[in-house]
Amino acid sequence: MKIVILDAYTVDQGELSWDELEKVADVDIYDRTSPEDVVSRCKGAEIVLTNKVVLDAEVLNMLPRLQYIGVLATGYNVVNLNVASRQNIVVTNIPAYSTESVAQMVFCHLLNIVGRVDYYARENRKGKWSASEDFCYLDHNLFELSGKKMGIIGLGNTGMATARIAHGFGLQVFALTSKDEEALPYGIKKADIDTIFSQCDIVSLHCPLTENTKHLVNAARLDTMKSSAIVINTGRGLLVDDEAMANALNNGVISAYGADVLTTEPAPADNPLLTAKNCFLTPHIAWATREARQRLINICTENVNAFLDGEPINQVN
Repeated sequence: MKIVILDAYTVDQGELSWDELEKVADVDIYDRTSPEDVVSRCKGAEIVLTNKVVLDAEVLNMLPRLQYIGVLATGYNVVNLNVASRQNIVVTNIPAYSTESVAQMVFCHLLNIVGRVDYYARENRKGKWSASEDFCYLDHNLFELSGKKMGIIGLGNTGMATARIAHGFGLQVFALTSKDEEALPYGIKKADIDTIFSQCDIVSLHCPLTENTKHLVNAARLDTMKSSAIVINTGRGLLVDDEAMANALNNGVISAYGADVLTTEPAPADNPLLTAKNCFLTPHIAWATREARQRLINICTENVNAFLDGEPINQVN
């Protein structure tokens, strides 16, 4: 049995271990794989693990020995599931491994925006505090989270974890969810999308990307928000119209945007959000705490072992 890992580097930069996986088969580990190298590297392998390397119909048709694809992420759009199913290839994903880490990043962005921590730290390295006439200086408005309204779009694992943390800060939590209001935990109020965007001080995006949610945050919706409002996106880049968001920030339509995702990644140099006012971007790292990445490897190993035992788990096709 041979296992090939096509793009291990984002999961493990050398500080984690694939030892448990290597106990069950020979494992070839590649940091990155270009499209033209996918077939040659996967030839002869029964098991292929991929994070972002695409396994489309053309590739799958050239890998007759392939029996199992393990996606090293929750989303599995990199695999052509229809072709995989026709060829009796089992495809699995890694669900819920980064829930707490992603919810944590929501508040990393939010606290940076409301407390301007990064701004003041950078200014003080330039000597601004040392030159102050007073024991402190205040050149940005700060505000408390307690008592503000937070709208959560999508109440799955990360949305629920975000709501739990929000309560700790004293935020009033509203959610756009398909769940019945009676089934929601205490302190979460169900609301429609227009109410959330027009009334909430903070909106955090946690819904899946579908045809209905693409550009959920667009120019028209941004125009309904408070000028002091903040949007946080740790979900998917295409939930937000990048150009519309940049225009809203530059024109003061809303106060700030904190995002860990963009429409295209890595970020093109001409993406308008890179230079927009009060826009704070992190490079798709919310999922990438050491704990979450080790959890991903552990679940990946469990998935492979379950497949080899003839009882696949976390199968998506």
